[in-house]
Amino acid sequence: MLSKIPIDLENVDKESMDKEILRLGIIAELDAINLYEQLADMTENEDIKKVLMDIANEEKTHVGEFLALLLKKDEEQVKELEKGRREVEELTE
Repeated sequence: MLSKIPIDLENVDKESMDKEILRLGIIAELDAINLYEQLADMTENEDIKKVLMDIANEEKTHVGEFLALLLKKDEEQVKELEKGRREVEELTE
C-alpha cells in the first residue's frame, strides 16, 4: 500500500513548504522502492526481476537527491541525523 500525504499542505507555512515538499518526495521514492522490490520478489521471470531492481535502484538515487536538498534546507534535520547515527554506533559496537 502506498503512503498517503501525512499533512495538509494548505496548512503549511511558506517557510516550511520546501522542506515538506522534499520530505514528501522522499516518502514517494521509498514507496516506489518498496513496490518495485516486492514485485521483483514475486516474479520468477529474470528479465522482469532485473528491470524492476534496476528501477528500484534508480529510486534510491532519487531518495539521495531529495535528502541532499533537505539537508541544505533544514539544519535541525542534519543535527538529528547525526544524533541518530551516533546512537546506532553506540548500540551496535
